[in-house]
Amino acid sequence: MFSGIVAACGRIERIDPLQDGVRLTVDVADLDLSDVQLGDSIANSGVCLTVIATDGPRVQFDVSRETLNCTAGLDAVGNEVNLEKALRLADRLGGHLVTGHVDGVGEVVRFAPVGESHDLVIRAPAALAGYIARKGSVTVNGVSLTVNRVEGTEFSINLIPHTVAVTNLKHLQAGNRVNLEIDLIARYCERLLAWREESAQ
Repeated sequence: MFSGIVAACGRIERIDPLQDGVRLTVDVADLDLSDVQLGDSIANSGVCLTVIATDGPRVQFDVSRETLNCTAGLDAVGNEVNLEKALRLADRLGGHLVTGHVDGVGEVVRFAPVGESHDLVIRAPAALAGYIARKGSVTVNGVSLTVNRVEGTEFSINLIPHTVAVTNLKHLQAGNRVNLEIDLIARYCERLLAWREESAQ
């Protein structure tokens, strides 16, 4: 479980093919690894991955073909990734509850400065659009963000300068693909309502 508060930006240094996926070597830069052990989880741009090896600031992760097929940004050397270690029970929940399981890939429609901030407009897959609500939470590339406006399948977010500076969102351009995770509470509410309807039949 994560909070969507990015701790550092890393960079994919190497991608080695596996039988059904790849092994990523990520330079995690300033991410504190003093309490990280083999088997721990670290989110890479919103994708929960398991640490399989460490060598100084370099961490290796195995990524399945299924994960590569339903996410963005883990398939090219040089890509910058947002990093967050899994939450401990004593940690502050600065963002919202994030599982690290990407629900779908959205497309950037607009990313432009507005005053000192940036306006980010994303087109969500139709299957996810109903879960995204004005003033609700959504995770974009592992970053917990608040939705300002929703129109059909498109939603907009105001990014403050700090968020732009410390995450890989600063590199976004129209047409880019981003990892989306819907709010966990919305997911359970939908399932509860569906179950009530099924039970009533």
